[in-house]
Amino acid sequence: MKIKTFQIFSVILLFGLSSMSCHQNPQKESATAQHTDVILKDYGAEPMVLDIDAYTMSNRNFRTALWTGTYLQLTLMSIPVGGEIGLEQHPDLDQFLRIEDGTAEVLMGDTEDALTFTQTARKDFAIFVPAGKWHNLINIGDKPLKLYSIYAPVEHPHGTVHKTQEEAEEAEHHH
Repeated sequence: MKIKTFQIFSVILLFGLSSMSCHQNPQKESATAQHTDVILKDYGAEPMVLDIDAYTMSNRNFRTALWTGTYLQLTLMSIPVGGEIGLEQHPDLDQFLRIEDGTAEVLMGDTEDALTFTQTARKDFAIFVPAGKWHNLINIGDKPLKLYSIYAPVEHPHGTVHKTQEEAEEAEHHH
């Protein structure tokens, strides 16, 4: 008797779970449909909700400003195989980076020639760069490194797009 009751309960539970997942599918499909229209531009400083993975993976530029607010900025980056962000330091801002795809060697230190902090980071890893630290990310993987970077406060002018690292460096010199 106990076995039959358990089996019936199991069937009801499984049926309930499968019917619940059927009800969730339309929501998942509509959410997927929303991020197929990825348009890369600077949306700040307007309210914004988006699929950050879809936007990051769609970006092919070295840097694209996606949202520039008063105190915070998000840029998308795509670093080619063997490429790098380039050694830099931000004395007046903290930086957060998150890798959506690929593998990077992360280097940080107190001076340009003493990058004593080194660590490998890959998909879904977050990197925190304190203000004043010299830092670089090198793509050591076999595909483009896709990441986004948050600066607080803002680092680049609203609407910034740098197609290549060279273009970014050129803009920095005129900044």
